[in-house]
Amino acid sequence: MSDSLAELKQQLIDTCEAVVRSGTLSMSGHGNISLRLPGKPEFLFTAGGTLQGLTPAGIARLRLDGEVLEGELPPVAHEVVHMHTVVYEQRPETGCVIHTHSPFATAFAVAGRPILCWSEAAARFGMEEGVPLAAYGPRGSQESVNNIRGVITPKSKAVLLANHGILAFHERSADAVRVCVALEETAQLALYASALGGPQQIPPEMLAYTQQRVAEFAAAGTVRGGAAQR
Repeated sequence: MSDSLAELKQQLIDTCEAVVRSGTLSMSGHGNISLRLPGKPEFLFTAGGTLQGLTPAGIARLRLDGEVLEGELPPVAHEVVHMHTVVYEQRPETGCVIHTHSPFATAFAVAGRPILCWSEAAARFGMEEGVPLAAYGPRGSQESVNNIRGVITPKSKAVLLANHGILAFHERSADAVRVCVALEETAQLALYASALGGPQQIPPEMLAYTQQRVAEFAAAGTVRGGAAQR
């Protein structure tokens, strides 16, 4: 990430636009995204209730304890700040946290059911242990924050919020968006598969093999064609 505050604000706007383009938002377009400032106990936060049409004026800068340093937070945004700060507390390497009410994944949250590793997308994007369910607590309450804290593991990339929505997070903002998409896709496929006997988990040995393949191809890098043969 760049150290320029203006560039980081643009990165946050770009991340919002990427989530909107992904088609994972609910009808309301509701959501909020935070972006950690590198090397500082601070983050940028979307101050509105929607991810659509964000401008620099709609971005607040906060400390990791939730104190507002720049900009302003209306009540609807202020009450969810600590859903983000608890992720940074539990997973200090996190660079971006995304909260949405994506319909298929939130259906599992409303049903009180975790999402398991039913798709290759989930396996490839860090959800091989599945996505845990944090029990319900009113927005912004200490109970809701404690419930999130209680289910995050060292490998977690997402959390379902019972009767509410999802949190997705990653070291990089672009990857956090990919986690959102992979989670929503997995939930959608699982619900469709329920009409055919139910979704099936990827066997543990195949999960390990999948991770190995991802690492091997990443290490090999981009493959480019050579000069045309005469």
